Amino acid sequence: MSTPPFLTTRRAALAGLGATLGLAACGNPVGGDGGARLDARVDATRDFLFTTYPGTRDLASKSHGILWMPLITEAGLFFGGAYGQGALRLGDVTVDYYSVARATVGPQIGAQQYAHALFFLTPEALTDFRRADGWAVGADVRYATPERGGAAGIDTTTTSAPVIAVVFGQSGLIAGATLAGSKYTRIIP
Repeated sequence: MSTPPFLTTRRAALAGLGATLGLAACGNPVGGDGGARLDARVDATRDFLFTTYPGTRDLASKSHGILWMPLITEAGLFFGGAYGQGALRLGDVTVDYYSVARATVGPQIGAQQYAHALFFLTPEALTDFRRADGWAVGADVRYATPERGGAAGIDTTTTSAPVIAVVFGQSGLIAGATLAGSKYTRIIP
């Protein structure tokens, strides 16, 4: 007797979701000292980005705030998702903690981890982000992709955007990393 197709799809969805949640739990800093551990990860991520891609220091100096997401874990088997936690910093001071989550459907198999930073270049973009109950990545976000060298794909067209996303430090078996469909929510670590 063969398995009905809807059960196979449900099993694939549960397997993809289970893999995502399992991998996300490995890097989950929530706990008694969650804020301190998350801040330490943010510091290490920031230092890595600035050392590896020095051009991002200029971008940071023009930003009204930066959301640092040091570890995003993504996994999928036809259905998938991504999860991570980070900190919003104004200057070099953490003002809030956030989680990011995304669900995906479509041809995919594998897992990966990466980091990203959202640079808020206008006070309005930062205010909109902080006031939102759950902020989703939209068309106003431009991507700067780190390439060899230090420029991180930042040019005059990206610096005119209200929010610039820099995705970096990828490792794993899924090609590419995108923030499309990602939702950011304030958390208490």
